[in-house]
Amino acid sequence: MEIFQDYAYYYNSFYKDKDYKKEARTVETLMNRDRDVSSVLNLGCGTGRHDIELAKMGYAMTGIDVSEQMIRVAQANSQKEGIDIRFEVADIRDYRAGQEYDAVISLFHVMSYQTETEDLIRAFQTAAEALCEGGIFVFDLWYGPGVLSDKPAVRVKTVEDSENILYRIARPAMRVEENVVDVAYEVLIADKKTDKVRRITEMHRMRYFFVPEIRYYLEEAGLELLRCVDCGTLEKTDFGSWTAYCVAQKRK
Repeated sequence: MEIFQDYAYYYNSFYKDKDYKKEARTVETLMNRDRDVSSVLNLGCGTGRHDIELAKMGYAMTGIDVSEQMIRVAQANSQKEGIDIRFEVADIRDYRAGQEYDAVISLFHVMSYQTETEDLIRAFQTAAEALCEGGIFVFDLWYGPGVLSDKPAVRVKTVEDSENILYRIARPAMRVEENVVDVAYEVLIADKKTDKVRRITEMHRMRYFFVPEIRYYLEEAGLELLRCVDCGTLEKTDFGSWTAYCVAQKRK
């Protein structure tokens, strides 16, 4: 599942406008509502931006990602910030922490990349086994009612850094019978000095979910769904919710 293999070095540029600090504060609120949290495992940490912000807030962080390139960028980012975070290359479906955490998080729709039910349950089991009794699992995903109410459309994004101008075109194709959206990405990287253009194409398969199935799959892993809220408003999800945070707890 090395879907970001070529994309990793440009990841930070595309998401430089993403407010990781605000999202970290939101996750903190969600984690601590039902218990006090001090240690956190991040499943699918990407370039480590959430981990860094949470570490600045005093949490002991561990981040894993299947992409070696992502982990290298995460390590470089944390070193640049002067923050000690343990990052590991690992598949969230198979990883076994070897220690217990107060909370497990998985952000930026990592769970929606688990398009096969078996993979999703295995990822949930990883979270459950890493949690202490009563530990909290916070993750976000594509929320089915919102996706079907406001169907995905072609989107174009342009960003610029010191070396390149980057253009990204996202072309979605819905597979309603599978609750999956295939998003074909075309990324054009124009070198400012040479005017040469590099082209990268990738396919991201994203699954959208409904609360009853999420509750069932969590229960299969020994977790209880506590709530599901809109990512933007943190209020109860509805047909306008394209993405949602789910909060679960390991059974006591």
